[in-house]
Amino acid sequence: MAPFVSNNYALVFLSVLFSLAMHVAHGNNDAPALFIFGDSTFDVGTNNFLRSKARANFPYNGIDFYHSRPTGRFSNGFNTADQIARLFGHQKSPPPFLTSQKNRNSSKNNILQGFNFASGGSGILRETGSLEWGEVVFFERQVAQFALVRARINGILGAKADTFISKSLFLISVGSNDLFDFARNESGSIRLGAEQYLALTQLTYYSHLKKLYELGARKFGIISVAPIGCCPAITSGNGGKCVKALNDFAVAFHSATQVLLRKLSSELEGFHYSLANSFLMTNTLLSSPSSFGLNETKSACCGRGYLNGKDGCIKAHNANLCANREEFLFWDWFHPTEKVSKLAAETVFGGGIDFVSPINFSQLASSY
Repeated sequence: MAPFVSNNYALVFLSVLFSLAMHVAHGNNDAPALFIFGDSTFDVGTNNFLRSKARANFPYNGIDFYHSRPTGRFSNGFNTADQIARLFGHQKSPPPFLTSQKNRNSSKNNILQGFNFASGGSGILRETGSLEWGEVVFFERQVAQFALVRARINGILGAKADTFISKSLFLISVGSNDLFDFARNESGSIRLGAEQYLALTQLTYYSHLKKLYELGARKFGIISVAPIGCCPAITSGNGGKCVKALNDFAVAFHSATQVLLRKLSSELEGFHYSLANSFLMTNTLLSSPSSFGLNETKSACCGRGYLNGKDGCIKAHNANLCANREEFLFWDWFHPTEKVSKLAAETVFGGGIDFVSPINFSQLASSY
């Protein structure tokens, strides 16, 4: 099982959520532009356009979305990117960048709302995810796609483009698939030890974040890696128990990312960041699920086999589907339910430094 987290954290967590609900109940009419990067936790349909096995544009995904429509979100409804966007006043996440490539007539207003570049199965390293999932948009390519968007914004706003980009939020959730790939010994042709591999991912992460800065980004809201050793896809092959080695790697990744962001902040003028401790947030739910109305934290709501962790949420494969989705932590073998995504979003938006530091995402949006 993952490391135990004191119930004191659960009380803090609940207090944060109550205060936040009172504060943001009516949204924000001055919603900042959002540029969203990462993997399947943030993907809202990018992989629909790819030759990828990491796709969710089929039932039962989206069963609680508008019109019960599967859109490519690995969720029963809104995912974490959507939930954060809603707290900032958007209806949902900005659309996938690849949608705009199909529709070159995207309106100026749509472009200035932002784009979502996240791709299920992708990671910080170029190689990540390709052996397991096929075609994915790795982080470096997502940054290159943003560079194209930046050029379009220059054409729309001219001299005001720099200010617009500097006030926009750059939200990133990436790293899990890099760690999964290492555990599968798919880290490339050169086999590295865990410390060397972590150093490689962080060095690569540094270069991509710096490139975004050079393109004008100043506000970085980053979500670190959750206790991936407790996903049903992992625990179903380990007698229902979390895999400590994967969880320890996730903790080390968070610590290294903290150091990395402090370094960038000290080197780059105007670089602001907020780092969410997804590991602690999830462990808080695992240690006190009933405090959040959760009754099932091991089995996925939708899937097949032991703990519904042997296959994805694919209706055509005769996946099981739970009726009480509000009570489950996991939607499928890797991803949280809409309810848990909402809890996570509310915490990164308005939480204290135990969960998100040195400032939360709401404070990040207001920073100068």
